[in-house]
Amino acid sequence: MSHQIHQQISLPVEVRPEELARKRTLGAAIEHCAEVAGFGLDKELQQRLGVDKAQFSRWQSGQEGIHWAKFVALMDACGNDAPLLWMVQQRGYDLASLRRMQTETERQLTLARQEIDALRRVIGAAR
Repeated sequence: MSHQIHQQISLPVEVRPEELARKRTLGAAIEHCAEVAGFGLDKELQQRLGVDKAQFSRWQSGQEGIHWAKFVALMDACGNDAPLLWMVQQRGYDLASLRRMQTETERQLTLARQEIDALRRVIGAAR
């Protein structure tokens, strides 16, 4: 089996903090990450990550650590950050107060929308 990590990122999926709070282990958070994305910890997800069923099982049970690159690949493939958010929550952080930083593209889009809104106001006032 190839151990290459696929770079395909899935569409973002919402993770609800109250559901995540019920997870008792990192393995349960990893399972939740997959389930929210519609994966049943099945072969498709394992193939995307370049891992076999046994290794995935060891991640879930805590018998084996997960390298950061594969951890990121898991979250990208599933379109959510459930395991990372679970860890942050376990360390006492309030998930409701966390927010993602904007990417440069998102920042430019926000600025463009503000400019469009300003132009619409100017055009509307001129009529």
